[in-house]
Amino acid sequence: MATLSVWKFDTADGAQRTAVALEALSKQGLITIADTATVSWEAGKKRPKTRQGTSTTGIGAMGGAFWGMLFGLIFFVPFLGAAVGAGIGALSGWLTDVGIDDDFINSVREQVGPGTSALFLMSANAVVDKVHESLQAQGLHGTLVQTNLSNEQEAQLREAFGEDA
Repeated sequence: MATLSVWKFDTADGAQRTAVALEALSKQGLITIADTATVSWEAGKKRPKTRQGTSTTGIGAMGGAFWGMLFGLIFFVPFLGAAVGAGIGALSGWLTDVGIDDDFINSVREQVGPGTSALFLMSANAVVDKVHESLQAQGLHGTLVQTNLSNEQEAQLREAFGEDA
C-alpha cells in the first residue's frame, strides 16, 4: 500500500533535487514511487510554483486533478478569500478518506513558505537504510511535515530522510 508523506526543505530547490534522487533509487529497486509532486517557493515571491512528477509505476498515481486540488487548498485558497475557500472546502471532504484533513492542510500551509520547498511523495517498499545512506551522501535533508503512516512506519521514513524521529 502506498502512503503519502510531505517533506519540507529549507531551500527552494531541495524538494526537486530529492525527487530526482528518489527516481534514481526507484530504478535500483530501493523504493517504489507511485507519484510525486513538488512545491518550490522562491524567497520574495507571493506564490509557489508547483510541479507534478512522473509516475514510475502508473499504479496508484494521484494525477494532476488531485495534486491541483490539494495544492489549491494548501497554497492558493488563502489568497482567494473566505467565500471561495468555503466553496472549495466543501468539495474537499473526500480527501479525509486518505488522511488529508484540516490538520494536514494547515500543517503544510504553516511550514512551507517563501524560501522553502516541499516534496509530496506517494511511496512504498523503501529499503530504508539504503535510501537514507544515498540521500545523506547527496546532502539532502528534509523535515517530515505530514504523513498518513503508522508511528513505526513514520519513524522508518524519518530515518530514511535523515531526520531524527
